[in-house]
Amino acid sequence: MKYFSTRGGLSELTFEETVLAGLAPDGGLYIPASIPQLPSNWQDSWANKTFPELSIEILSLFISADEISQTDLAALVHTTYNDSAWRHPDITPLQPLTTNKYILELFHGPTYAFKDVALQLLGNLFSYFLQRRNKAKSPGEERETLTVVGATSGDTGSAAIYGLRGKPDVSIFILHPKGRVSPVQEAQMTTVTDANVHNLAVKGTFDDCQDIVKALFADAAFNAKHHLGAVNSINWARILAQTVYYFLSYFAIRRTIPTDAELQFIVPTGNFGDILAGYYAKRMGLPMAKLVIATNANDILTRFWKTGRYEKVDSDSSSPAVGGVVETLSPAMDILVSSNFERLLWYLAFENVQNTNPGGGLREKACQTVKGWMDGVKSIGRIVVPDSVLELARRDFTAERVDDKQIRQTIREYYTSARSYTADPHTAVGLHVAGVLSPPPNTIQIILSTAHPAKFSEAVTSALDGVPGFDFDSVLPEAFKTLLTMERRVIEVERPDVELVKGVSRTVCGNV
Repeated sequence: MKYFSTRGGLSELTFEETVLAGLAPDGGLYIPASIPQLPSNWQDSWANKTFPELSIEILSLFISADEISQTDLAALVHTTYNDSAWRHPDITPLQPLTTNKYILELFHGPTYAFKDVALQLLGNLFSYFLQRRNKAKSPGEERETLTVVGATSGDTGSAAIYGLRGKPDVSIFILHPKGRVSPVQEAQMTTVTDANVHNLAVKGTFDDCQDIVKALFADAAFNAKHHLGAVNSINWARILAQTVYYFLSYFAIRRTIPTDAELQFIVPTGNFGDILAGYYAKRMGLPMAKLVIATNANDILTRFWKTGRYEKVDSDSSSPAVGGVVETLSPAMDILVSSNFERLLWYLAFENVQNTNPGGGLREKACQTVKGWMDGVKSIGRIVVPDSVLELARRDFTAERVDDKQIRQTIREYYTSARSYTADPHTAVGLHVAGVLSPPPNTIQIILSTAHPAKFSEAVTSALDGVPGFDFDSVLPEAFKTLLTMERRVIEVERPDVELVKGVSRTVCGNV
């Protein structure tokens, strides 16, 4: 299996090169040269496999045995998903809410967020590739290193840090928007004081942080000198790792529900990575209904599915938010531009070209189309896709928007229901959308729960204020009780400026 850029398409990389590169030099995102189909007997042969066993099967479809042997891949997976790192034996368990509504809990890893599923594996992949490369070097030859740079709206940062802390030959720099992540999220990042971990609080938005990271990767000289690696969901390995829990939940439902039931996944969505993993699972052959995009007030994706316009600021709004980003109760989704949406746009462009202009060079034509679209987003803040592209997007997805009032109401509704459930505000976005949909009677809804409610104490406590019997301490993990008082290490960046970030990196690391 080879990989190519959504904006280039001619040169191809191995899986190892793709993982270590993260972002393509032309600014595009790497995607597989083809989407493999599932083995003919997968429904029977995979039916009772555990999360690690399913991971090995699915990853093997995208990673050549010439790159990572089956023995090494199995060792990597079992090292990643084991009882010492995860608090539930199923890794991502399903919890029933009603007979046709389930929560897929993705927060049982080290940092209590869904990002752990991919970033624990990505950290081990980085180590595996670097160790193999350095082992092959001659005595005295300079060791190969990796400088990981990432932006976070909350959970990616801590999950990446926990996945890479203390690892040899790796340094990690995480940029977060100062004051725009929850106190627990900030503490999880900044209380990690390992020498290879560096936290930067940027006075700006998540999109500002993400733009800085993209600019660093686009700087060919800086990238070549410091061997940059990506942990954001622009890194293909993250998307691949997340496809596994769609399959795991499918088999869990099949064991308890009649086989004619159709699954409908509802995904709280910001950067489009989590739901994109579901799209790849669907393209591989996993049966499911349309994937449901659940956004908060930062609704660029919902607006796209309604209008075909992908625009930073709603052209129909009379009072757009300053900077385009609205601060909400679900801060991990406070994102203006969804990076992974570009990957979906490539598939839409490819199929549209195939339908309207068949012939040779389809991949290159799709790449040119995507490059034009993304250039438009960067230069004027908006694009409008043809109706034929929008119809293709609507074939596999639908989208709905949720505001803060509805988030509070939903948290309260599910906490006070007969089967009481405490939802974090991002999960509440998904739960609310699930409630407004009208699926056929044989549909089983699965709402992806992306974070533990204790990570968002202010949102949860405000929603449940006055509810008899509610005590936030009852949902607070022991690990969080001392977190806010621990020593911290963080560097403030006065404004979203790539040169300032470069200066910080030179100050903290002599070789960076």
